[in-house]
Amino acid sequence: MANNESSVSKSQGATLSWRDLSVYAMDRSNIICKQLVNNVRGIVKPGDLTAILGGSGAGKSSLMTALAYRTAPGIIVHGDIRVNGQRVDPSYMRHHTGFMHQEDIFIGTMTVLEHLWFMAQMKLDRRISKFEIHERINALLREVGLHDRRNVRIGAGGDDKVLSGGEKKRLAFATELLTDPKILFLDEPTTGQDSNSASSLISRLTTFAHRGRTVLCTIHQPSSSIFDEFDRIILVADGRIAFAGTKAAAIDFFSKQGYECPSNYNPADFLVATLAITPREEETSRRTAQRICDAFLTSDACQEIDVALQLENHISNTYNWSMSAYEPEFKQPYWWSRLFWLTHRGFNQVIRDPSVQLIRIVQKLCVAVMAGLCFIGAINLDQLGIQAVQGVLFILVTENAFFPMYATLSLFPQEFPLFIREHRAGMYPTHLYYISRMVSLVPGLIIEPVLFTMIVYWLVGLRSSIEAFGLTLLVTICTMNVSTACGCFFSAAFEIVPLAMAYLVPFDYILMITMGPFAKLSSLPIFIRWVRYISWLLHSTEALTIVQWKDVSNISCAFERSGLPCIQNGTQVMDIYDFNEGNYWTDILSMFIIFTCFHLLGYYCLWRRSRLK
Repeated sequence: MANNESSVSKSQGATLSWRDLSVYAMDRSNIICKQLVNNVRGIVKPGDLTAILGGSGAGKSSLMTALAYRTAPGIIVHGDIRVNGQRVDPSYMRHHTGFMHQEDIFIGTMTVLEHLWFMAQMKLDRRISKFEIHERINALLREVGLHDRRNVRIGAGGDDKVLSGGEKKRLAFATELLTDPKILFLDEPTTGQDSNSASSLISRLTTFAHRGRTVLCTIHQPSSSIFDEFDRIILVADGRIAFAGTKAAAIDFFSKQGYECPSNYNPADFLVATLAITPREEETSRRTAQRICDAFLTSDACQEIDVALQLENHISNTYNWSMSAYEPEFKQPYWWSRLFWLTHRGFNQVIRDPSVQLIRIVQKLCVAVMAGLCFIGAINLDQLGIQAVQGVLFILVTENAFFPMYATLSLFPQEFPLFIREHRAGMYPTHLYYISRMVSLVPGLIIEPVLFTMIVYWLVGLRSSIEAFGLTLLVTICTMNVSTACGCFFSAAFEIVPLAMAYLVPFDYILMITMGPFAKLSSLPIFIRWVRYISWLLHSTEALTIVQWKDVSNISCAFERSGLPCIQNGTQVMDIYDFNEGNYWTDILSMFIIFTCFHLLGYYCLWRRSRLK
């Protein structure tokens, strides 16, 4: 019996079937506001290339994403979805199916080979050897015609020597074939392609389907040559099935309903146009579509579907077949392996994208040199030197605070579409992505403040001791890291950069006013005095002031003006700003706490957005 069951399961491949399937959209109050798919049933068998056709808004994508268990939050699916007569869950569909999206989203700095290797490490069973992964990638590259382009960067708009639009589609196709899926879903695979590229992709889909795989795609306006490649079609109109079966049967069915396809006319255009909702004729068009959908329910094609569904259930029940008995349990990559590859990708992105790191370092060097030249000869232990020292400290704080804070605002809005796509595909959880992005930024968050502080410190001639220089470096590194954490929080909290800046700029003004040099802390109004506890600019300025003025007792009064007080030691300098010379390590600890809080808030915002999007 076991051998018979195994042979049945193998001969069946992966037959996808559904009945009584409805899809609803919900508003923010969790109230159903629209029905996208209305009580449909159907079946897609292995070996067939099946296309879902229909006009815009007909429900094509809603039907396919529901079948693939890849609906967005706010979408409710009711109905019975089965594979080989067995009910399936999202986990099974993620690991045994592929889903090719309409829009191609890649990390442009990666090469073709690096992208496929990363995807293999994130999506394949961890028991697969590196040699097997390497062989599988090479075979896929040859199959999709990208083997000679394997070391070319994917690139973005405007780049030279990168993949073309057609090549990116082929790379997206290869990415989904990595797992050798039993069922492959494709959302508008020919969108944005020229006729030759589109025909080439459909031919590859046909080849893949004829290997015994189940292929289902949505398509809007296929050419006649592409339409001829489909084995079966599903026509959708206003959330209902208008027809499901072979192309010839569809033409015959529409002819019986009084809609004859003209000779020398693209059948796909004719079928879609007949069911489309025409502007200014919405009611008439909708009645026509509904009449055809009603007629289909009593047609021979619909009865064939009902018979096929009953047969699938009968075979499943007769052999008591269970997918878990014949499908090896999928072993996800270890969490630390996924974290490593995510971080590795992030490092490559930082290193290869000059706008991320190189330009920032060059800017840091230029500002450091200009600031140092402005203060050469001004740092002396006299009354004028006090102002010069505090001016240099202000530059050390602000340059390592504001620029990295605003430069980070685009981090998550820019990468959010890719993160959402990969996260929903089950490649990694939110916390691994967030940690990897932060770790990939660490080298820059150390190199930048070190270079800036070294140049400014020794060029202007601040306190000349290794201890003072080391403590100053520690403060500037902490300042940049806390500022970046703040930028990450605002970046994760808001969808677009302008909105994040609208909230961040007033926040920064408050922080800057309360950082010490502009107002004595004890003189601040009581309703704003609490800001000092969350202002890392204040903690940074106080710590740097302590390093420069602690134990200094020989400040000259040679340039004292008549009637003005003379500051003779470092304690008096710190008293001007209400700074306490014993607060250095307290300030460092405070910055670490603020750093942790900002990252926790940033992670929470990103996690929340990933659940809502």
